[in-house]
Amino acid sequence: MARLSALSVLVGALSLPLALVNAAANQLEKVTVNFGSNPTNVGFYIYVPTNLTSNPPVLVNPHACHGQASDAFTGSQYATLADEYGFIVIYPDSPNEADKCWDVSSSQTLSHNGGGDSLGIVSMVRYVLNKYNGDANRVFATGVSSGAMMTNVLLGSYPDVFAAGSAFAGVAFGCFAGDGYGVWSDDCATGKIIKTGKEWAAIVKAAYPGYKGYRPKMQVFHGTADTVLYPQNLQEEIKEWTTVLGLPKSPIKTVLNTPVSGWTKSIYGPTFESYSAEGVPHNIANQEPTVMAWFDLACTGTKCFSRTNCERH
Repeated sequence: MARLSALSVLVGALSLPLALVNAAANQLEKVTVNFGSNPTNVGFYIYVPTNLTSNPPVLVNPHACHGQASDAFTGSQYATLADEYGFIVIYPDSPNEADKCWDVSSSQTLSHNGGGDSLGIVSMVRYVLNKYNGDANRVFATGVSSGAMMTNVLLGSYPDVFAAGSAFAGVAFGCFAGDGYGVWSDDCATGKIIKTGKEWAAIVKAAYPGYKGYRPKMQVFHGTADTVLYPQNLQEEIKEWTTVLGLPKSPIKTVLNTPVSGWTKSIYGPTFESYSAEGVPHNIANQEPTVMAWFDLACTGTKCFSRTNCERH
């Protein structure tokens, strides 16, 4: 992302301190074989529980800026939950050694099969689905900060791959778009890029021209005191995804104090919900139970939420 020294402090704030909360039974493994197209050389790490379910779901968890795959692994409970429910977790590692942020700006990463970091990550998904007989209809993505920005990119560029996403303190798909892989958009970060829902939706649809299939459902979280990626970015995500998903512009239901006191959940329909976290800065806390429920990842039967079974939420 940023290359200008004047922005170094701001970009540095995208690095989130992650507590060691993982109690996973197995180790994080690095995949070194040729797993498919990976034009930017994204690192591939994976967590495979001892007891895999038959046809296991796959969760992609990209790390925050100035972090690495092992930070995402140790800084959340997803691997521990994988031990319990038998799904696989992919922890990609940013190839950008300058700041370890994700490429969410290049025309390549913002295009279906166009290249960039997003293609490398999707190649990991395709490899895992093939090697472990994974469920191609139950592939999910979640991340915080730069990982949330990449989650938006993955769902926008690859709606044919992902069933759902969950993004904490990110920005709308295409908000950082610029000339190159390492673009920092101060206008986007500070909430100055404001578009209509139709304008945002056009950007998403341009990533995969002619695509008429299933669109992944999405949930987004943002703190009202975020001074790194300003709270206006939540509003832009809401406008973008509700329009893409054909949902109302205003919530059909609002729930206070969930999943944390002071957080407000807004439901726009079965495929999109947002959470505004009152007084919370950029360092927003992961909410694994809420994400797990959104993805239905605790389900191990035959009627779990998937791309082809959208009735279960």
